[in-house]
Amino acid sequence: MAEGKVATSESAHEITPTGAFQRQKNRFTTPFGSGPGELPVEAGRYRLIWAAICPWANRQTIAFSLLGLDSVISTGKVNPVRTPQGWEFSLDPDGVDPVLKIRYLPEIYAETDPEYDGRATVPTVVDVKTRRVVNNDYFKLTNYWETAWKPFHKKGAPDLYPEELHGDIDSLNDVIFNDVNNGVYKAGFAETQQEYEKAYDALFARLDQLEERLSARRFLFGDYVTDSDIRLYVTLARFDAAYYIVFRVNRNRLIDFPNLWGYAKDLYQTPGFGVNTDFDSIKRGYQLGSQSQNPYGILAKGPDVSIWNEPHGRAKLSRDPEHKFRAEQQ
Repeated sequence: MAEGKVATSESAHEITPTGAFQRQKNRFTTPFGSGPGELPVEAGRYRLIWAAICPWANRQTIAFSLLGLDSVISTGKVNPVRTPQGWEFSLDPDGVDPVLKIRYLPEIYAETDPEYDGRATVPTVVDVKTRRVVNNDYFKLTNYWETAWKPFHKKGAPDLYPEELHGDIDSLNDVIFNDVNNGVYKAGFAETQQEYEKAYDALFARLDQLEERLSARRFLFGDYVTDSDIRLYVTLARFDAAYYIVFRVNRNRLIDFPNLWGYAKDLYQTPGFGVNTDFDSIKRGYQLGSQSQNPYGILAKGPDVSIWNEPHGRAKLSRDPEHKFRAEQQ
């Protein structure tokens, strides 16, 4: 492993003095684009490293499938159970990424910046031309795929980030991230009862609001899937199999919310979503990982994931029930 001070899952500490979980800031945030100092948009230049357990990484692969970017950006996949040495390429032959030739993700972080002392996170975008980590900004990455990478979108790609909705989508994404996406982690990683209950209450208050919002519309912004739906979906897909159990967010299961559950099934059954949802990896990553407090490594047998293919009845809420996507303007 390359020398450096990249933190492992054991050494990174993201807890405030009050016991609240405070996620580390992203270190590599240079945007993609054609302006000065931006990352050039070039086919074949980058490699996206992801893990099937991770919601932030999962939404990148969903966007790739929907937009067709998997044909111009390669992907590398790490084991869903993070080791004390960091994310490991043990799914590849000989346990080494075939492009980067590394065993653990922190190796490429240390090679990029020996002074970096944060966690090596997924998703990570590596410039294979320079062998440097260039972006791990999980919050903004899908927006770059949807905008800067538009010249490489496949024919008929959906418009996931309509220009006239940018402000509304960005505002809702902030809410979803703080209270739901990261909210489950704030509850699960809290080290005091007070901070756990604070995150727990905020999470379910927001889920109640989203349940109401989805009672009258098929998707978060009406008839068509947007970037916001991808962001909410990845947390919902992990809720009953992982967060409900491991993070103690147990007021309700996803399947106890009629609208959120139907909505999640609707998305799961949409091309690009279900194919990128690996429930076995999700269970393994959360239930067998260091945060699980599961010393005997027992993997829960349930829940039954076949119910994700059951009818959802959501089409009746749409004015365009035959189509889930707004066509991108060519």
